[in-house]
Amino acid sequence: MSSPFQYAPAPESRSIVDIAPSYGLFIDGEFVDGTGEPFKTVNPATEEVLTEISAGSAADVDRAVAAARRAFTRVWGPMRPADRGKYLFRIARILQERAREFAVLESLDNGKPIRESRDVDIPLAAAHFFYHAGWADKLDFAGLGANPRPLGVAGQVIPWNFPMLMLAWKVAPALATGNTVVLKPAETTPLTALLFAEVCRQADLPPGVVNIVTGAGETGRAVVEHGDVDKVAFTGSTEVGRSIARAVAGTRKSLTLELGGKAANIVFDDAPIDQAVEGIVQGIFFNQGHVCCAGSRLLVQENIHDEVIASLQRRIGTLRVGDPLDKNTDIGAINSHLQLERIRELADAGEAEGAHRWQPACELPDRGYWFPPTVFTDVSPAHRIAREEVFGPVLSVLTFRTPDEAVAKANNTTFGLSAGIWTEKGSRILKIANQLRAGVVWANTFNKFDPTSPFGGYKQSGYGREGGRHGLTGYLKGAAQ
Repeated sequence: MSSPFQYAPAPESRSIVDIAPSYGLFIDGEFVDGTGEPFKTVNPATEEVLTEISAGSAADVDRAVAAARRAFTRVWGPMRPADRGKYLFRIARILQERAREFAVLESLDNGKPIRESRDVDIPLAAAHFFYHAGWADKLDFAGLGANPRPLGVAGQVIPWNFPMLMLAWKVAPALATGNTVVLKPAETTPLTALLFAEVCRQADLPPGVVNIVTGAGETGRAVVEHGDVDKVAFTGSTEVGRSIARAVAGTRKSLTLELGGKAANIVFDDAPIDQAVEGIVQGIFFNQGHVCCAGSRLLVQENIHDEVIASLQRRIGTLRVGDPLDKNTDIGAINSHLQLERIRELADAGEAEGAHRWQPACELPDRGYWFPPTVFTDVSPAHRIAREEVFGPVLSVLTFRTPDEAVAKANNTTFGLSAGIWTEKGSRILKIANQLRAGVVWANTFNKFDPTSPFGGYKQSGYGREGGRHGLTGYLKGAAQ
């Protein structure tokens, strides 16, 4: 049933963001020109070129690592832990003060709705710096071993789906534990990382403690394989994660990998349907489905399948797809043309293999990269859309009859990052959660994050944890796991 009410546009102003015509690399506290081939970053909602970005070469990475090593040896490593914590508190406060600026820039460069960057990404990024600032002078008393000490220089490569949040996930624990950083942001979303470089200068962070080298895959490879990097942290695809693991194998480097996922969101017949439907929508359509832990496989108990699907389709019909800077938008733009083609390919494969595709009636903008929210029913576990990570707003629905069948189907994947359980029985939650091979299990909710809680996966979803006390261990020598 259509609503008699229409939303008026409520656009966020771009005027708070001042995008320069070009950007260099941030090395040793200064912006410098890169020696690689410059590239453009575009607004995925309009295909408008936002600015030109310097690309870092192997020589530029050498300079960044050397600056990080100097800062670690002379300044950051010897510094009193309480003083390091003061810098992190200062960064966190500046992020809060400039939150609107960061949120607008994130939505422009990434394509996600402004209400998500404003209400989730940037507040959580600041929270990670606040949280880890508190750990800086308490490492000796955190049960992390007798004498936990920093590793040295951390090389970090982050993805395009949560650019600023992933930066905070990696930079905050590295700095809190006394390490220095060389960060390589994704080539399609470098702008908030470069704005963060300004925050580092505003906070008077010593030069070389944080270095940001932009570029594509070759730049990231140079960071990962550099001989003077002590720690590698990567979030991204399983394929790239495998190549990094091979490159690091046999070296002295510590490694954390947070890779892909194909999470099962399990709805039992005693679950509150309306609440579960909201969780299903949040689980797969948040950030256009560009979420490694997205609930992309919906497992519904067979006797409530029709009721759940009907309610889900009604709810999806109310979602608004469009301008990421409109505060009413629920689903923004796909991040790149390459990712859009990947989503289209897998959606077409799902239909070709016999699954039934459903999409609401929605008008997509003429320019930019867009894909409507999509639900596939009659899905088999053998279908590609049930096995491969789509990384888009595409939900595959499967059914089960018994709890044992639900667990078997949920675990029938090469991934193991997250899962969700919907039921009114607390005993069932505990029993099923214990049987699921997933790093994070949500109960009667989905896609909720907190800096105090560790995050990570099993199997081809990677290893190591980020966040919480557990996330500190990957940046310390002699830390008890």
